[in-house]
Amino acid sequence: MASKESVLPEITRIIEILKERYLSDSSLLMSPTTKGDPFLTLIACLLSLRTRDEVTAKAAERLFQLAKTPESMLKLSKSDIESAIYPVGFYHRKAQQILDICAVLVEKYNSRVPDDLDELLKLRGVGRKTANIVITLGYNKPGIAVDTHVHRISNRMGIVTTKNPRETEFALRKILPEEHWKIFNELLVLHGRSICTPLSPRCSICPVYQYCRRVGVTRSR
Repeated sequence: MASKESVLPEITRIIEILKERYLSDSSLLMSPTTKGDPFLTLIACLLSLRTRDEVTAKAAERLFQLAKTPESMLKLSKSDIESAIYPVGFYHRKAQQILDICAVLVEKYNSRVPDDLDELLKLRGVGRKTANIVITLGYNKPGIAVDTHVHRISNRMGIVTTKNPRETEFALRKILPEEHWKIFNELLVLHGRSICTPLSPRCSICPVYQYCRRVGVTRSR
């Protein structure tokens, strides 16, 4: 892994360029529907696992029309939730998971989603990516959410050298200035969807091409 001193100037410039590229176009930004609401953020994240973004967005909208708090969610039956979130991946399992988490939130946390990473990880089915997203989008606190885009691009650019998202998160925590933690996921997700794709990335139009070491890239456009 590169040292903090060696990557800091580059990573700062990369973030500046990606902000200019993506944050200037509001149509590219992630839906702000759940931002600022830890509970809605948590449920939307759970729905998004192994599900396309457009499917998740519609399912979350249908579900949140029925309930927006742990208490109101518990008034729904499992079949009610299943009908609302279908066809997200594993919708039967996710419906039960939502009910189980809501019960724990009511009983143990006074209906409040924890704002602590370790406490969030105690909720069954909540992994580090989801917990970090709740911290950043729900509570506006520093966190680094690492999904496949962040893991792939961070390694491809040579910012880190890691084997899995968990390693990537901890490596980024060491070298990425905390002021950039919250925005890093959103920028790399947008970049990964549009340009730095898993196969044959569009290197010819990449705004940060000069900073990329193109690790593992054998074919590009």
